Amino acid sequence: MSWKDVVYGNPGDKLLINGNDAIARGCLEAGVRYASSYPGSPSSEITETLGKAMAAFDLYAEWSTNEIVALEGAAAASFTGLRAVCTMKSDGLNVALDFLTSMNLAGCKGGLVLVVADDPAAHSSLKEYDSRNLARAAQVPVLEPSTPDEARLMAGWAFDLSEETGGPVILRSVTRVSHSRGLVELKEIEGTKKTAEIPTGQRFQTFSIFHMKARDRLQLAADIYETSPFNFFEGPQEAKTVLFCCGSSYLYAREALKLLGLTGEVKLVRVGTTYPLPENFILSHLRGAGQVIFAEEVRPVLEESVLLLYAGKAAGLGNITFHGKLSGEVAGVRGPACGEMNTDILIEALAKITGVRYTKQGYPAKLLDQLVEKLPPRDFAMCPGCPHRASFWAIKTAVAVDGRDGIINGDIGCYSLGAFTTGFELFDTLHCMGAGPGIACGLGKLKKFGFNRPAIAVVGDSTFYHAVIPGLINARYNGSEFLCIVLDNGATAMTGHQPHPGTGFNAAGDAAEALSIEEVVRGLGIAVDVSDPFNIEETAGKIFAMNRLPGVKVLILRQLCALVAYRRERKKRRVTVDPERCRGESCGCGRFCTSVWGCPGNIWDTAAGKAKIDEAVCAGCGVCAKLCPAGAIAVEEVD
Repeated sequence: MSWKDVVYGNPGDKLLINGNDAIARGCLEAGVRYASSYPGSPSSEITETLGKAMAAFDLYAEWSTNEIVALEGAAAASFTGLRAVCTMKSDGLNVALDFLTSMNLAGCKGGLVLVVADDPAAHSSLKEYDSRNLARAAQVPVLEPSTPDEARLMAGWAFDLSEETGGPVILRSVTRVSHSRGLVELKEIEGTKKTAEIPTGQRFQTFSIFHMKARDRLQLAADIYETSPFNFFEGPQEAKTVLFCCGSSYLYAREALKLLGLTGEVKLVRVGTTYPLPENFILSHLRGAGQVIFAEEVRPVLEESVLLLYAGKAAGLGNITFHGKLSGEVAGVRGPACGEMNTDILIEALAKITGVRYTKQGYPAKLLDQLVEKLPPRDFAMCPGCPHRASFWAIKTAVAVDGRDGIINGDIGCYSLGAFTTGFELFDTLHCMGAGPGIACGLGKLKKFGFNRPAIAVVGDSTFYHAVIPGLINARYNGSEFLCIVLDNGATAMTGHQPHPGTGFNAAGDAAEALSIEEVVRGLGIAVDVSDPFNIEETAGKIFAMNRLPGVKVLILRQLCALVAYRRERKKRRVTVDPERCRGESCGCGRFCTSVWGCPGNIWDTAAGKAKIDEAVCAGCGVCAKLCPAGAIAVEEVD
């Protein structure tokens, strides 16, 4: 299915689509008029789809500079009475939290839905995070879908809830909902046009005196939750064992109960509205229970809330034994409160708690263990022809020649791989977006305390606009000394090649004015230069020279992402190895092209004892040809 099926599909059509596209469709059906986001997997596809829908619907969508700006813009649309959605991954909620905690006190007018996609097990993130904790801190209601179709339903319902309570609502997805596919039945798209207006005298201002209004909105949401169709149970009404679950864990729990033969003995309670807690609904399923089990990811948020409720109501509920992450009996894949939930974890926990015997079907456990032991380890890898590989090598070379043991501060994006073997283990620090320049700025002020290692910050082009500029301003203002290297590959590549202010395109794919990184840097009064990382010798020389200049300075390493370049140019260069010139094991390079350089396009022909190019994956960048000590690698243009 393509985005066109999602956007233009007719009511009654059933599509096999992922959760993000389902959320986008739910927003369209609810009459959303404003959509904003900063790209972040696993949330990116929502705004991608809404951006493509701009031409067909009365809708505005944008890729914003960062998450707080995105939420501020969506709130502005809400203030005028329009329905607005803002999407981000869990890390982005940290960026937007300042505005969210203040805006929620003042409330909103049109439905304002904040879709936050958590990433349990950190499939595309540096850390896993549970955004429900931030939602509680901000006092914003939370909805949790379990399937793509429910994600569509909840997205639409969230706008209604927002307008009924007068405040924003968070729709919390997770990777296994956002990126899994399910059958989704389309409904009618709201076609009513609304005029954006703020009546004279109507104000949206944040003061602490409005704190109680936010609490009142929470109570109203809790009252609405009591009859929400997203809270339900399956199984025997009077069961002594009750399993509470939410989000994607609902599907794991259903499967585990079925495999264990417990569907007729255990009551499964799905809570789709995890904050604020629908207390009467929860209490109705605690009464008569002898033991309660919890299944959720990442943190025990639902578990803690139910335990607090039980502590206040225990006198009328009798003695209940609780099992979950807090007791350590229902762990995630990495421990009691870490990682994803899955069916195997719940099977093991349920079998132990209920005493039911369960034998795994298929291969014996010992054979499976032996199979896993024999699987070769696989490192993280950058794409063939990725310019970051060349940039990392140039930086590592320049720092080694400099001889002062420079400290390299990384940042978030594809180039986070600079912390691993594939990136030559380049980074000394790696935290959140914009942290690299901030840390380098601090290190650059420590000479008087005896710290003499030069600092280098490595950031991406999208990250530059998102979070780097304040760090550069701070360095310029306070007279710090470090080199900031911007890896400009022409896209927000890690999250799916979305545009940013420097690409010359907007969310709809239309031409937009590109904002030059070097012009921004010059405007700050900071020295700046540009280099092509594929010219490794020249680039390493510039890094070496600029690293020895006083003050803060910026070097832009500009080369298109290999995937973007291929899509735009539709041609590539052919790279080959001359077996007569390749010296094989006797070269003395330690098989540099395959064992050190690490590009997937460089492979080893074991039979011939020579290096070889895998033409099926080679992007034709030709950097390996410049690095081969024997000059055995050749590059030719291909029409």
